[in-house]
Amino acid sequence: MAGGKGKLEKFAELGQMPHVFQNFDYKQPQLLGANGPVELKGKWNELVFKNGKPIVLELACGRGEYSVSLGQQFPENNYIGIDIKGNRMYTGAMHALELGLTNVAFLRTRIELLERFFAPEEVGAIWITFPDPHLKKGAEKNRLTAPKFIELYRNVAKHAAIVHHKTDDPILHEWSAETCAQLGLPILERNDDIYKNGRPEGPLGIKTYYEGLNISGSNTAMYLQFALH
Repeated sequence: MAGGKGKLEKFAELGQMPHVFQNFDYKQPQLLGANGPVELKGKWNELVFKNGKPIVLELACGRGEYSVSLGQQFPENNYIGIDIKGNRMYTGAMHALELGLTNVAFLRTRIELLERFFAPEEVGAIWITFPDPHLKKGAEKNRLTAPKFIELYRNVAKHAAIVHHKTDDPILHEWSAETCAQLGLPILERNDDIYKNGRPEGPLGIKTYYEGLNISGSNTAMYLQFALH
């Protein structure tokens, strides 16, 4: 296809990548890898990464910029980008391959199925970067910092695991902080304008495609770090 590969071509390539795993049936969640069905719950380090390093998830990873960049910056961890949109994920998956990163993988599925694919205490930390803020009335329950999702994270993460939440939407940022307070989750760090003093170094300086779109019009990014106490 002129101008680049089409969706079907990308989907076909995703299915052949050794570090990409996909689930296509919400009602009968089976995980497919390049060589067919695979059971990875409780076995990600053993079967995928071949080491015992901490596992960090990037939820709603989009094009996977955070998973790839974190994998480069922190080789002492293993990273898994999770999203349902394979067309987006293809970008990050290809980039990880090109860089030869053995500590970055991708899981194409619904976040609601985390417990199907991860065992209790298998996850060491979580990043949620520029998720859909779900601003329509009544849609708050779909936010990735909503209580139902927090409970999911608790069921697969280690005790007091850290969640990093980055957004450009002030409504979501404030709501997430309030939700933490309501649930009794310790807020370890809050920054209402991470670019106030210039672009930060380290993980917070990673800029995603969706951040660059500045959909909310805030012209900044906000950060919240809390523990799954």
